Amino acid sequence: MKPLGICLAGPTASGKSALALQLADALHGEVEFISVDSAQVYRGMDIGTAKPDAAERARVPHHLIDLIEPEQAYSAAMFVRDANAAAETIRARGRLPLLVGGTMLYFKALRDGLDAMPAADLALREKLDTRAAAEGWPALHAELAKVDPATAARLAPHDAQRIQRALEVWLATGQPLSAFHAQSATTSDIARWPMVSLQPGSRAWLHERIAQRFEAMLAAGLVDEVRHLRQRPALRPEMPSMRCVGYRQAWAALDAGTLDGLREAGIAATRQLAKRQITWLRSMQVHTRIACDEPGADARLLDAVRQLRG
Repeated sequence: MKPLGICLAGPTASGKSALALQLADALHGEVEFISVDSAQVYRGMDIGTAKPDAAERARVPHHLIDLIEPEQAYSAAMFVRDANAAAETIRARGRLPLLVGGTMLYFKALRDGLDAMPAADLALREKLDTRAAAEGWPALHAELAKVDPATAARLAPHDAQRIQRALEVWLATGQPLSAFHAQSATTSDIARWPMVSLQPGSRAWLHERIAQRFEAMLAAGLVDEVRHLRQRPALRPEMPSMRCVGYRQAWAALDAGTLDGLREAGIAATRQLAKRQITWLRSMQVHTRIACDEPGADARLLDAVRQLRG
C-alpha cells in the first residue's frame, strides 16, 4: 500500500531543505512540503530560521510557515492539527505531502500522539517569569519538586522553559504534568507515514556546516533582524520565539552592548541543538537512514522515496 505521505527529518544544517528541493524537481512537481520547524511558524523571523525564500516557495509550495506573530504561542497540538489539515489539502490536489524539518517534538507528536494537556496560559507564564526574575529558576524548580517530583527529577534547575510549563500546568489544573504524560494519547494519521532520516556519519562535517551557516546568517543581517524584533513592545526575551537558537544569543549580545562572542555562542548553541536532534532520531522508528555527508545523498533520497511510493 502506498503511503499517504513521507517524513524527511534530520538535524539542523544537514541539508534537508536543499535535498528536499532536489527531490521535488526530480519528481516534477508531484510533492508539496509541510514544514516541521517550530521557529519558521513565526513571521518576521526569516534569517535566523533559514526560512525558504520567495523563489524556493514559488518552486515548491510550502505549508506551515509564517503562521503567527512572534508574541503568540504555538504548540505541538496546534502543529498536529495544522499538519493534518495541510496534508489533506495536498492530497486533494493529487500530490504527495512531504513533512520536512528538524523539530523532533513535532514528529513525535504526530507519530506517538499527544497528551490531553491544557493550552498555554500567557498570563500564568508572565507571572512565573516575574517570579523567576526575582527568585531564580532553581527556586521555582524546588517548588516544582514539591508538587510534581517526577517531572522535577528529569529537569535541570535552570531549564526555564520546561520548569515554567510544568508549573503552569499545575497552577492551571491542579494536576502534575507527569499525570498528563501517563494518560493515553491520540495519534495522528501521519503516524503511519514512513520516515527517511538524514544523519551525517561525520560530526566534524556537521560542525563545519553549522559554523558556515551561522556565519552566513550573521552576514545576512541576523543581528539587525533581532534588533528590529526588539522594537516590538510586547515581545520579550523569555518568549518561545526569542528562545530559538540564534535569536536568544543575538538578543543577549544586544543587551550586553557588544557582539563579541556572538559567533561562538551561536555556533555552540546550534551544535547542542543538532546533538539533541540526532539523539531523538536514534530513538525513533525510521524506514531509511541516509548519510547526508556522503556523495550521492540526493540520488539515495530519490530512490528511497520512489521505493516507498511503489
